[in-house]
Amino acid sequence: MLAYIVWDPMREIIKGIQPPVWYSVLFAAGFIIGYQIMVKIFKKEGHDPQNVDTLTVHMVLATIIGARLGHLVFYEPDRFLADPLMFFRTWEGGLASHGAAFGILVALYLYTNYVVSTRPSILPLKFTKLKRKGQSYLWVVDRIVITVALAGAFIRMGNFVNSEIIGKPTESEYGVVFGRVAEELLEKSNYGIESAEASKGTGDALAPGIVPVDLTVTFEDMRLPEQDARRVIENSIANSLRNNYAIAEHYVQPAGAINYDLNLVDRKFVAVIHTYGIARYPTQLYEAGTCVILFLILYGIWAKYKERLPEGVLLGIFLIWIFGLRWFHELFKENQVAFEDDMAFNMGQILSIPLVLLGVFILLRVLIKSKKS
Repeated sequence: MLAYIVWDPMREIIKGIQPPVWYSVLFAAGFIIGYQIMVKIFKKEGHDPQNVDTLTVHMVLATIIGARLGHLVFYEPDRFLADPLMFFRTWEGGLASHGAAFGILVALYLYTNYVVSTRPSILPLKFTKLKRKGQSYLWVVDRIVITVALAGAFIRMGNFVNSEIIGKPTESEYGVVFGRVAEELLEKSNYGIESAEASKGTGDALAPGIVPVDLTVTFEDMRLPEQDARRVIENSIANSLRNNYAIAEHYVQPAGAINYDLNLVDRKFVAVIHTYGIARYPTQLYEAGTCVILFLILYGIWAKYKERLPEGVLLGIFLIWIFGLRWFHELFKENQVAFEDDMAFNMGQILSIPLVLLGVFILLRVLIKSKKS
């Protein structure tokens, strides 16, 4: 048996209803569960758990603003400078975890050193300098990275559902064919298609990593003449499979006549198109798995030592683990933007290096302080 799978979940939780989508639910779940964990940590260490409400607001805003701004600055600087308002067009996509990391570090500095209040003014937010008792910057960051690691796993699962941040072709019979991309584009086309479903096909691979996929297409018009259905399949759908960039990123349709079966089912024509998909590395799952492992490690260290834990240890481990492995994961991922194709290391790898070095510096600093004391 071939080891690949065809992955084609709906983005929407309920078909035909846009909100909520799985990505949004998973994104929110990371913060909701993280909130509960932080409440437990604050209680265990004798701090007012109501502070977690304020901390969560800082975290949510920092993650969204930092991730969006990071993507635009690191990956689309020319477009962003030409059109700064694209920052608000979040539906166009584009979030960067490195930007979120920098945003969170800044937000936690504000949380530990300032109290934010509102006022009737052009600048409605007022920052009053006030250090939080018993909550130093490193104390807060050490504990927040526990929840960030878990949230990272949820976000990468959301990316997997969305078939985004995909891996490179495996060039083997192992991997994931992201079939939903073609399904969505065909369903939104003007070809009169009611639904499209991708599944594992039969037969041999076309080439290493080019594996059989059956694309089942149901036409919506019960009165559609058979010759019209065949014309759509042999011309429009075949052309989309070959030439549509978004579809061709996941499918390979050989030259020549398209291979398909057409049947009448419940007075509607249903075609099973025998095509091929590109098996790719499920890098989203790799990153989600390493985030879960990191969460267990960090939480286990905190549970054992709590207030006896030297400040900076968890942050140092987090930075080295997350961004060290991120550098490695990037070897198996497609570049996000075209200019990365000409670079020895892509943007994700370059941005990871200073954060790994920061983690090493923090752990060395902790080790030196521990020896002195």
